[in-house]
Amino acid sequence: MTRILGDADAFVADALRGFARAHADEVSLVDGGVVRVNPLEPGKVAVLIGGGSGHYPAFAGYVGTGLAAGAVCGNVFTSPSTAQALRVAHAADAGGGILFTYGRYAGDVIHFGEAERRLRDEGIDARTVLITDDVASAPPEAADERRGIAGIVCVFHIAGAAAERGDTIDEVERLAAHANSRTRSHGVAFAGCTLPGADHALFEVPAGQMSIGLGIHGEPGVRDVPLQSASELAVTLAAPLLEERPHDGRRAAVIVNGLGSVKYEELFVLFGCVVEHLEAQGVEIVEPLCGEFVTSLDMAGVSLTLLWLDDELEELWRAPASSPALRKGGWSADTPSVRATAAGRPAEVESGPGVGQAPAPATSAPATPAAQRAAVLARRMLISAREAIAAEADRLGELDAIAGDGDHGIGMTRGLTAAVEAAESADESIGVEELLERAGDAWSETAGGTSGALWGAALAEVGRSLGSPEAFTAADVAAAVASAHARVAALGGAAPGDKTMLDAMAPFDQTLTERVQAGTGLAATLAAAAAAARSGADATSAMTPRRGRARPLAERSIGHPDPGAVSFSIIAADLAGWVADFNGSE
Repeated sequence: MTRILGDADAFVADALRGFARAHADEVSLVDGGVVRVNPLEPGKVAVLIGGGSGHYPAFAGYVGTGLAAGAVCGNVFTSPSTAQALRVAHAADAGGGILFTYGRYAGDVIHFGEAERRLRDEGIDARTVLITDDVASAPPEAADERRGIAGIVCVFHIAGAAAERGDTIDEVERLAAHANSRTRSHGVAFAGCTLPGADHALFEVPAGQMSIGLGIHGEPGVRDVPLQSASELAVTLAAPLLEERPHDGRRAAVIVNGLGSVKYEELFVLFGCVVEHLEAQGVEIVEPLCGEFVTSLDMAGVSLTLLWLDDELEELWRAPASSPALRKGGWSADTPSVRATAAGRPAEVESGPGVGQAPAPATSAPATPAAQRAAVLARRMLISAREAIAAEADRLGELDAIAGDGDHGIGMTRGLTAAVEAAESADESIGVEELLERAGDAWSETAGGTSGALWGAALAEVGRSLGSPEAFTAADVAAAVASAHARVAALGGAAPGDKTMLDAMAPFDQTLTERVQAGTGLAATLAAAAAAARSGADATSAMTPRRGRARPLAERSIGHPDPGAVSFSIIAADLAGWVADFNGSE
């Protein structure tokens, strides 16, 4: 559990401020993460890493020479927002292009992918290499769907070393992808981790057992087995990695990684057994690492990573590196300097990640009276939805913890709170389009994660669809919901039956459209649509997840509804009730 904190909601911002002060000679704090204190040489590729916080040294600890130019840091176990990624990218860009590289998690893919698209629109060459080293998260035939765990360190260093020596972005991208293709990791957990401010762990491991195939976002393993001796554990961890050994796999970089609560002496015991076992299998070990490299708050667990080396990868793996968390070879820390902002202030005094406001939208034509009235109603609906979700936050977290990291209720509450604050701070003269765009941006920026990206996009799409007409009809509302449904499906890449929020959103959309076309009143229409959403959410209990963090733990998810679908149904029911009450009061 977290014993030292102020406001739990500000935990990441507080930690990053302290980290930047502790390593002021190497990193500068920017709004969204950290960058090197000294800018890259002009023309060099900026390798940017990132993801949710709670994994230190990942991600901020790997910003430095021979590693990353910057790190984008989201909230605990939650992907950073698109806006955060863009701010860090702009701060780190040296004209040689941007390479994003991070673990393959749905929220990260959505937010970083959108940042890449926007950078390209600005004329900046931006690329992405996803890291997929966790053998427990998908079988070999679906290796590109695996998530990234401690193997991310291998890809970070290979990409960073290539960029440091002046390789082009084409070459840095190729080498990062090559390193990922030859990196494999496997882990076990002995106890779950606890989110800052929480009073219980996200999951429990039975006494005398260990959970094989853990995730680094508080997900439990895929199966529990009795505890093993160090030598037995070494064999267990290495077995699936050796099964995927390439034909030229004779040399390997080896990482024995602690997840947060396993002490270094224990790690060294395991490392000795791992070395003996791998050498007996004919593996030559090259510059190994043993310690904490990718943690999961206070989780008790360990993982083993092998990067199968060839000549070009070995040269880069042996290359020097210097960062707060990893030092190799002869590099020393960069000479201290102060990175100035556009306003001439040191970057260290800027606000922490996720707390900056998105740029104000461009000035547009004045909203119609109908659009202004709709904006007033939208503000009230957002407030009501926030209260409805806050009342169910614990239940949503418990559902999410079955096959995820348990933060869905917290994330939804945080996102809705940000959306409400953005809506309430907006000028009363704006219309519903601008209000929902601001609310959606605030939701995405603050909540991060997959749900933050999807709900933020949905709100903004509803606003764009409604626009600013002289009058609104029920058909306009149905069309806006249909547009948001399409946007969420396209952005998340899911479909009904995948056990996601779409399993509630699709029947809501369909019923709404059918009832409006039949001429049913709006209140009755929304009540029927909300009932359809609830039925859709309930039906996810029997489904097997095909996307997201729950997919590797499919069996545990069966019999329990999807938290994203449930949260959608809660908001749908609240919306229907709000409209019914509003109509009754008119």
